[in-house]
Amino acid sequence: MASVLGIDIGGANLKAAHTNGAARSVPFALWKDPHSLPESLRELLAAMPPRDLLAVTMTGELCDCFATKRDGVNSILESVAAVAGSSPVWVWSTHGRFLTVDEARADLLAVAAANWLAQATWAGRFVSKGAAFLIDMGSTTTDIIPLVDGRPVPHGRTDAQRLKTGELIYLGWRRTPVAAVLGLESGLMAEFFASTLDALLLEGITNETATNCDTADGRPATRSHAHARLARMLGHDGETATRDETKRLAQNVVDRMRALFCAAFTRVSAQLPKGQGPPVAYAPGSPLFVLSGSGEGVARRLLGESPTGCTISITDKLGPGISEAACAFAAAVLAVENLPLAG
Repeated sequence: MASVLGIDIGGANLKAAHTNGAARSVPFALWKDPHSLPESLRELLAAMPPRDLLAVTMTGELCDCFATKRDGVNSILESVAAVAGSSPVWVWSTHGRFLTVDEARADLLAVAAANWLAQATWAGRFVSKGAAFLIDMGSTTTDIIPLVDGRPVPHGRTDAQRLKTGELIYLGWRRTPVAAVLGLESGLMAEFFASTLDALLLEGITNETATNCDTADGRPATRSHAHARLARMLGHDGETATRDETKRLAQNVVDRMRALFCAAFTRVSAQLPKGQGPPVAYAPGSPLFVLSGSGEGVARRLLGESPTGCTISITDKLGPGISEAACAFAAAVLAVENLPLAG
């Protein structure tokens, strides 16, 4: 069988997954330094197993370092071409199929923000009958994609359309600003002093990681620093705010995350054809959710505890690395399955 490496190029992270199960995710702030993308991709590819084919998907074209999405896609394609070497490159599209690089350059918007569809097309095989929902929570966004009889049935294809339908919400477990979650009416500082990560840390939903400094203030992702970051949202600092005050704020953030999450899910499920919506009661053996993403555990908590059999965890089935890089893995698997059609 051919070896395929899938890569998912986002605005904040680069993800790679190989058909042999190897997976890797690395932070890369594309919007800050787009000219370093080829070098970062080269390092990522060097850390992965050899491949016969490179399967590419992306969302990074939305970064405001690019004048337009077309410019962003073209720049990303140029970076990929610069590091692909002798490997053929296929690019996943919102048409639900792969394009060659030349075809992608002729239809740039078709490959913009198409990674979710690759994942949903692949994830459908876990629920071959009835209605289900792929829920992928990342650091920045959450996808809620309806599946019917193993096929994705989205109402939107572009980011703009998907935002309107609730199939895409800009709510992530790590990077979403607290001010964006609670709004100006909350009486908080409208600054990027703290993010959802800080609320999840104080609530004990996410573990401390002292080596992770990808936070609002560049200090470690620990509860003590999360307290200080949330204190600033209240007009205080880590010394003048009490732990009770920041704890209450963290609870409010998590409650609001749950409300936003559930409201989006309700909108998506309501748009399914009549008779294909969720079952009235959960039934073991009839999964309702396929969960993935670096925030898979957070999504599970926001959904609430479900009876066994109502969720399929990509982490449980394939490991946390594949779950976090699920779009890249999906692209790799789909490419292998389409190889007989090539040429």
